[in-house]
Amino acid sequence: MLKAYVGIAFNNFLQDPTIAPWLLIALPLLSGLIWMGILGGSARRRWMIFGIATVATAGVLVYISATHWLDNPSLGPVVILVLGMGLGLLVVVLTTGLENRKSLYTAVVTVVVGFGFYFVVGGPGGLFHSLNMNIWLLLGFAVVAVGVGVLIGFLFGGVDRQLSARTGGITAFLVGGLIVIDRFMQDFQLYSQNIVNGRPIATVGASTPNLSDYSSSFWIQGLDSFTHLLLPTISLMLISLAGYSRYSRANLLDVLNQDYIRTARAKGLNERTVIMRHAFRNALIPLTTVIAFDIGGLIGGAIVTESVFAWSGMGVLFDQALQLTDVNALMGYFIVTGVVIVAFNIVADILYSVLDPRIRVTV
Repeated sequence: MLKAYVGIAFNNFLQDPTIAPWLLIALPLLSGLIWMGILGGSARRRWMIFGIATVATAGVLVYISATHWLDNPSLGPVVILVLGMGLGLLVVVLTTGLENRKSLYTAVVTVVVGFGFYFVVGGPGGLFHSLNMNIWLLLGFAVVAVGVGVLIGFLFGGVDRQLSARTGGITAFLVGGLIVIDRFMQDFQLYSQNIVNGRPIATVGASTPNLSDYSSSFWIQGLDSFTHLLLPTISLMLISLAGYSRYSRANLLDVLNQDYIRTARAKGLNERTVIMRHAFRNALIPLTTVIAFDIGGLIGGAIVTESVFAWSGMGVLFDQALQLTDVNALMGYFIVTGVVIVAFNIVADILYSVLDPRIRVTV
């Protein structure tokens, strides 16, 4: 279904990326209903959210359809600034709350500094264009960006510098991510039109066969890897998404009935602090155990997914070893998978003490 309706159908749509009128009506209404359900609140607040989300989605879709933005996508400095402000406010809401003015000022200043760095790093003639980029250099830029955000938070810190520094670091990382995404988008038209003949969403294989002429371009290689990973990744995520959602909901509802949650509310803590700092962390403990086992399964290989999308991974290795009765390959497969499962269970045990300080390993 992903290959048919996301890969092939979207590639066909890109030949003439004009959104049909009925979709310009249906998709904004659906977006409004979704956001109204997510944010909730009083009836007046719900309808206000519905109206804002519907109008905003309709505006974005009309712009995309009228300008054929999908043929040559980009964010640009203005969109990066607007999205950066939104992400910064979201980080503040989730980490400290809007009442913490120092964290709010940290997020805003970090976004403004990131907006300025866009012209130095990601804009036309920026460092991303002039340098011979590789993954290590990109990670170096990420470390610098986080360091700048932490420094801004430290300078704004006030009484609790740690909270502001954390807000600044997370915000800087997200804004830096927007700049990197924009740089990848700048090469999308070249990749789509000259390399894959206008069909960028790959449905088979791990890379484009005729990509050797662009082997020195980090951005083209990155786009190619992303387009080939997109459908298999979505497929593997959807397998576990419903289960994780149910685990999270059930665990959180159970934790919210505990005595220490009632005590936190009785002490006057706001609901955001009660949910994010006290309840949600403990609710993640059972989910951590499930994820540790699932990661071992993913490393061990997804035979069906690899077969459908023509990826040569651990699943294909296991299947071929079974068919050829190759005992050595099978033993190697079991050893690697077993080591990964044991390692991630150890990591899960460590995370227990991070999520709940009451848990300690005693000797």
